Amino acid sequence: MNLDLHFIHRIQQQAKTKGNQTALRHKENGIWKDISWTEFQYQLNQLSQALLACNIQIQDKIAIFAQNMPRWTITDIATLQIRAITVPIYATNTAQQAEFVLNHADVKILFVGDQEQYDHALEIAPHCPQLQKIVAMKPTISLKQDAFSYTWEQFIELGSPTQQAELTQRLHNKKMEDLFTIIYTSGTTGEPKGVMLDYSNLAHQLETHDLALDVTPQDISLSFLPFSHIFERAWVAYILHRGATLCYLEDTNQVRSVLSEIRPTLMCAVPRFYEKIYAAVLDKVQKAPKLRQLLFHWAIAIGQKRFERFTQNKPLSFWLTQQYHLADKLVLSKLRQLLGGRIKMMPCGGAKLEPAIGLFFHSIGINIKLGYGLTETTATISCWHDVQFNPNSIGTLMPKSEVKIGENNEILVRGGMVMKGYYKKPEETAQAFTEDGFLKTGDAGKLDSKGNLFITDRIKELMKTSNGKYIAPQYIESKIGKDKFIEQIAIIADAKKYVSALIVPCFDSLEEYARQLNIKYQDRLDLIKNSEILKMFEQRINAVQKELAHFEQVKKFTLLSQAFSIKLGEITPTLKLKRKVIMERYRSQIEAMYKQHNET
Repeated sequence: MNLDLHFIHRIQQQAKTKGNQTALRHKENGIWKDISWTEFQYQLNQLSQALLACNIQIQDKIAIFAQNMPRWTITDIATLQIRAITVPIYATNTAQQAEFVLNHADVKILFVGDQEQYDHALEIAPHCPQLQKIVAMKPTISLKQDAFSYTWEQFIELGSPTQQAELTQRLHNKKMEDLFTIIYTSGTTGEPKGVMLDYSNLAHQLETHDLALDVTPQDISLSFLPFSHIFERAWVAYILHRGATLCYLEDTNQVRSVLSEIRPTLMCAVPRFYEKIYAAVLDKVQKAPKLRQLLFHWAIAIGQKRFERFTQNKPLSFWLTQQYHLADKLVLSKLRQLLGGRIKMMPCGGAKLEPAIGLFFHSIGINIKLGYGLTETTATISCWHDVQFNPNSIGTLMPKSEVKIGENNEILVRGGMVMKGYYKKPEETAQAFTEDGFLKTGDAGKLDSKGNLFITDRIKELMKTSNGKYIAPQYIESKIGKDKFIEQIAIIADAKKYVSALIVPCFDSLEEYARQLNIKYQDRLDLIKNSEILKMFEQRINAVQKELAHFEQVKKFTLLSQAFSIKLGEITPTLKLKRKVIMERYRSQIEAMYKQHNET
């Protein structure tokens, strides 16, 4: 592939041609500050020189354990400039989860974003023999006086212009076959797998997105999804490749206010973001006077008619155009102001978006691009097209992407975006591909005659919350299911706001416990509704799941009086859960766990 599309080449080109134009924008002490392309390149070179001074070799690993901030991107690209590999770690990971990644990837230097990540890093450093230094990315982090800890400034001082010749040499020798990242994804067994992606994978995505999207240097993109996930990370690479302005939002609780301050034209979001806005709008409408309600529903209907005509390439009638102008003035434009008023496109990924919500946003004039992809495919495989739009689909295929439907209706993918394999896991790598080189996605689906791709089921056990977090249900079930009061447990998380669980108690243990506490009950159903019993389960679950990351923890549970059975088709003869059957049979109990709950 053409070296002109090497990501580092694109960064250097932008810095040369754009000079004092804004590359990055971030909030500091309540004030928005800009970093120009010239300053950006200067900071990249400074950090690259410091890394070289630490004797970081070609394809050595540097890890980033932090929330989004300009220094995340600076660390990432400075690492890539010396042909080393960036290994992101979720900022919410536990110390043990971070330790696994650091050791498995042989990480030499770890950058941390806040006190919590620094404290975790210091705790596990003695168990990470390859780790040489921990660099605090913020001055607010309180450091210990030890051999590991450096402030950002102290680390930068390790470098000097004497490293420039080596940096120039490495930049000159860069290859498309170099890995730019190893991203660890949760496996169904709980042990993460490191997905190896190289510059040719990234170049493929830069090229195909150029063919599919209209992003210009005048665009302003707001980033609030974690860079540790391929979705936002690949999007950031694309924004920088296009020379647009990249804005950072570290505190996701401020997204509403920041939208009105920045007024972005582009922003990636997960379905949960749209669900919350949609629910808030409908709630407000329901409380409004009847006339306002009628006006709202009329305007949405007009917006939807116009959108449907547009996607079908049909002309708008004079009457519909006039109605739309009125609907837009009275209602639709005000709804767009919730997102700043200038959005021209919003990539959406990480999970499935409810079709009605997708259609609602398109009807008010917000161009959501729901996409489908994996870490293993450097993000996007398909996304919603401006025409041939089907809200039930996960879009049409990106250019130069090849998809076919295999055994068990599994979606199989081939193309330049597909990973090189799993780091240090040749057997898992071999199992991930078909004999003719297609990646097995683990999702069952179908393609229609118009090229729309649909997911019909999940073959793999891995689940995603509507926030886009990967959940390995078996891993959580094994952690919580160890408790003596639990006989069976089924984790619920797929496309949900948070993790919940259906739990069958071990009634021998539970009935003995009830006798000891002199709890009176008529039958098992009566027993599992007892407030003391529920409180006991809550305490025990919270105690046992402390070592899980926050997003993996069970927020709500329902106790069941009957065990999952082979006879009812809820479990297999080898006692594996049949999740689809359980989800259907206990639908009402599951829905009850997600009603009237504000947890995000």
